[in-house]
Amino acid sequence: MLFFKQVFQIFLLFIVFGLQAQIPLPENLEDGFPRIYVNQEGKKDLLKTIKKEAWAQEVLDGIHQRIDAHVERHVSDPEWMVSRLMMYWKTKATNVYVEGIYYSHADGEAPVPTVRFTGSRDYTTDYAMPELEDILPYMNDERGLYLVNRRKEGRPMEWVDPSETGGIIHRHNQRIIGYARDAAFLYWLEGDERYARFAFDIFDTYMMGMYYRSEPIDLLNGHIQTLVGLTCFQVIHESTLTDAAVLYDFLHQYVEESAPDRLRLYDATIKKWNDLIIKNGVPQNNWNLHQAKIILKAAMVLQDDDHYDDGKGRQHYINYILNETSARQWSMNRFLAYGYDFSNGVWAECPGYSFGVIKDLTRFIYDFDNTFEHNLLPYMPVMDKAVQVLPQYLFPNGQTIAFGDSNYGPLSTDAMALMIRLAQKYGDTDREKKYTEMYRLFSSEGSAKSKRKPRAQITSFFASKPLELDPRYTAGQREDYITQTFYAPNVSWHVQRMGEGQDGMMVSLNGSLGNHMHANGINMELYGKGFVQGADPGKGAGYLQPIYLEYYSQFPAHNTVMVDGASSYTEMLSYHAFDLMSEYPQAGQKSGYNPDITYADVYFLEPETRSDQSRLVSIVKTGASTGYYVDVFRSRKQRKGDKFHDYYYHNLGQSMQIMDESGTPLELSPSEEMGFAGGHLYALDYMWDKESKHTSEDYQVQWKIDMPDEQEDVYMNLWMKGTEGREVYSIKSPPNKAFKQKGAIPYEVSKQPYLTFAARQHGAAWERPFVSVYEPYTSAEGKRIASIDGFADENGNKEFVGIQIRHKSGREDLIFSRANGAMAKYGKMSTDASYALIGLEGEDLVLFMGNGTSLQYDEIIVSSESRGNVSLQLKSGQWMLHNEVPVTIANGTKQRQFEAGDLRPIF
Repeated sequence: MLFFKQVFQIFLLFIVFGLQAQIPLPENLEDGFPRIYVNQEGKKDLLKTIKKEAWAQEVLDGIHQRIDAHVERHVSDPEWMVSRLMMYWKTKATNVYVEGIYYSHADGEAPVPTVRFTGSRDYTTDYAMPELEDILPYMNDERGLYLVNRRKEGRPMEWVDPSETGGIIHRHNQRIIGYARDAAFLYWLEGDERYARFAFDIFDTYMMGMYYRSEPIDLLNGHIQTLVGLTCFQVIHESTLTDAAVLYDFLHQYVEESAPDRLRLYDATIKKWNDLIIKNGVPQNNWNLHQAKIILKAAMVLQDDDHYDDGKGRQHYINYILNETSARQWSMNRFLAYGYDFSNGVWAECPGYSFGVIKDLTRFIYDFDNTFEHNLLPYMPVMDKAVQVLPQYLFPNGQTIAFGDSNYGPLSTDAMALMIRLAQKYGDTDREKKYTEMYRLFSSEGSAKSKRKPRAQITSFFASKPLELDPRYTAGQREDYITQTFYAPNVSWHVQRMGEGQDGMMVSLNGSLGNHMHANGINMELYGKGFVQGADPGKGAGYLQPIYLEYYSQFPAHNTVMVDGASSYTEMLSYHAFDLMSEYPQAGQKSGYNPDITYADVYFLEPETRSDQSRLVSIVKTGASTGYYVDVFRSRKQRKGDKFHDYYYHNLGQSMQIMDESGTPLELSPSEEMGFAGGHLYALDYMWDKESKHTSEDYQVQWKIDMPDEQEDVYMNLWMKGTEGREVYSIKSPPNKAFKQKGAIPYEVSKQPYLTFAARQHGAAWERPFVSVYEPYTSAEGKRIASIDGFADENGNKEFVGIQIRHKSGREDLIFSRANGAMAKYGKMSTDASYALIGLEGEDLVLFMGNGTSLQYDEIIVSSESRGNVSLQLKSGQWMLHNEVPVTIANGTKQRQFEAGDLRPIF
C-alpha cells in the first residue's frame, strides 16, 4: 500500500513539474513612489491611524528613539555615520576574492569607495564590532579591521584579518542602512528634510560603492562560487538589498528632485544585485523562498520593463520568481511541488526549517497581496494543508518535535494569523472560522484582540497591525488537529501519541530524508511526565564547526544504533529514509481504534556498513496517568562479520544510574574501548567519563530530573533484557543544545553533560536485539511496573522476543515480537504477528495482534487470511473489536466472522 502511495506521489510531481501552471502577474502596478508598503494616497490614512491608535504612535515613537540622535548629529557632522560604513575607503576595490568559505583579498580600483565584502561563511568568531562611537572612521587598513575581542578579559580592541570576523561586516552595514531606511520613511511621513539628507548620504555612498563592485571569485573554484552574493557568502543573507529597496522607495521622490542623475545608477545596481541572487543559490530548499523574498522587494522599486534597454524591470523579476525556472532559482510552483507532500502538507526539511518555510510563505503571500492587491493563495492550495498540519509536530507539553537542525519550543501561530488576515480581507468566512479556531487553541494570546505589541519598525504599520478575532469563533479541539499516529514519508518521520500534558505519552521516530537532517539511522525522541526526556541534541554549533560535523550530526549523538563504530552518511541534505512496515492505528485516523495502544515497525538500510536495522516501538497506556514504551531494535550486517552494535539513549536529568534487575548499582570500570581509536567515528572522542561492564543479566537505567523542593522529581526508568555478548556503558556526552528556552527544566541543559547510556552487543544484534521497556514516572506516584522478565519461544525461534510485565495494579502484559513471520508459542499463547500484546487484569482482557494472521490466548483464537492489525478487548463485561482486516474469532467451539471495521461492541 505504501509503495503505491509513493508511486502516486511521484506521478503527481511529474504532472506538476510538467504542466508548471502559470501564476498571473498583478495588474495596474503603482506608477508613483512609495509603492512597497504604501502609496502616496495612503499617507493620509496612515497619519490618521497614528493619531487614533496608541499602538501606531508607539511604533512611530520607537523609530524616532532609534535614529533621532543620529540624524541630529548628521546636521553638524555629515561624515560621522557615513564613515562608519565598512567600505574599501582607500583602496576602492572592485574585485573580491574568497578562498572557499573565507575572505581572501580584493583588488581593482573604482572612482569611489566600494562596499567591503564580509569575512566568512562561518559566522563563528571571537570578534565583535565596537560601539558606533568606537569604530575607527573610514577604516581601511592593511592590518585588517580594528575590532573587539569578545573572548579576552576586558574585551580589548585588536587588529584582525577580515577572514576571522564571520558575518559581522555585512550585518554592520545592514544596521546602518537600516537607520537610513527608517530616516527615509520619517522624511516621507513628516517632511523633515534632515531625515532625507541623512538617508541620502548613507544610501548614495553605499549604492555607488556597490555599483562598482563585481561578483566575488572563489579561488578554489568550488561550491561557494554558486552561493556568493555581492555582500556575503550566501545570497539568502543579502537582506541589505531589501532594506536598501525600502529606503529607495521612500526616498525616491527626494532623489528625483535633488539627484536625478543617480536614478539610473541605483536601478542598475539593484538589477545587478538581483541578477546575482537569481544566478546563485540553492533552489531545492528554503533558500529558493528566501531569495524570492529579496528579489521581490528589490523588483518593486524598479520601473516597468520597457524603461530599460535589456527589458528587465519590475515585471521581469516578479514573473521570474513566480513562473520562471533556472538552475538555482525555481518558479514558485516548482518549488512547492518539490518541497511539499501535497497529501499532508509536510515540508521536506527538519521541523525547525519547515516552520520557517510555512511562516515565510504565508508572509510572502500576505505581503504580495498587501502591495499588489493580488491574492496568491488560490494558486498555492497546498498552503492550507501546510498550516493545518503544524499541530502534528507537537508533544503533549506543547513543545515541537526537534529532530535534525531544530530546537524545542512553542508552536508559532504566525502562519495561522496571516491566514486569518487574508480570509478577513476577502470575506472568506469558512477559512476565517477554521483558522480562528485553530489560532485560539494554539496561541497563548488567543483573546478577541491580540495583546502583542507591534515592533518599532516600518512594517508594523502595514503588515503587523494587531489581529482582531471574530468573537463568534471559539477555540477548536486538539483532536481536530492532532491524531494518535502521523506519518510523513517525505521526511521519514513517524509519530505515536496519547493524551496531553503531564500524563501524555509520545514517541517520534525519524530517518534522514530531506534537508537539514542528521546521520542518525532510526532516531527516537521520547516524552515523559511533562518533558521531552529522550530529546534530540540540536545542531550544537554552526554547520561548519567541527563539533557539528563530527558529533552533533552523527549517530552517537542520537537515540539510535550504530554499527561497528562506523555508521554514518551525508548529513544536511540526506536521502536515507526508513520504510514503515506496519503501524497502529493508521496514520491520520481520528477515531475507531483502541486508544490505549499504538505501535510502529520500521526498517532501515544503514548504508555505511550495509546493515539491516529494524525498530519496533509501541506505547501501552495502562491508566489515566500510567503507561510504558516498548522498544525492540534489531541490527545486523548483510555481509556478516559484525564486530559490535551500539544502542545509544540520551535522557534529560542531573543524574543517571545503571543498576541490576533488583536495583543494585552495577560496578562499572573506566573504559577506552568506545572511541575513535580502532577506526571508528570522531564522534566517540567527544564523549567522556566512559565506564562499562560486561553482563548477560537483565539491567535497568534510571535518569532523574531533580526538581525544586516543592515540585515532584521526574524519572525515566529503562529496563533492558540482558543477553550473551552484552556490555553496558555510562557516558557523558556534549550538552543538548536544542532547548533554547529553559521553561520548566530545572537546570541549564545547554551547559551540562547530556547523560548517556549505551549498550554494546558484541557480534550481531538480530537474534540478540536490544529489547527495552521505558517507564516515565514522578516521585509522588513512583514506578507502576513491579517486574519485567524476558521469555523465549517454545518453538525455538531465535529471532523472537518475549517480555512479561507485571504491574503493581495486578495487571500482567505479555509482549511478543518476531522478525521472520514464524509462529511463536509461550504457554497457552501463540502468534505469528510482528507485534502482539496480551494484557490480563482481573476479568478484563486485551488481545492485540499487529501485522499478523493468528493470535491465540487459551481457547480464544483470532485469525485472518491476510496480515493486519486486530484489537480485541474484554472490559467490564463488554467485548470490543477493531479489525483492519476480516477476522474469525473462535472461543472454544464457538466461532464468528467479522468484516473489517472500526472499534465496536461485539458478542
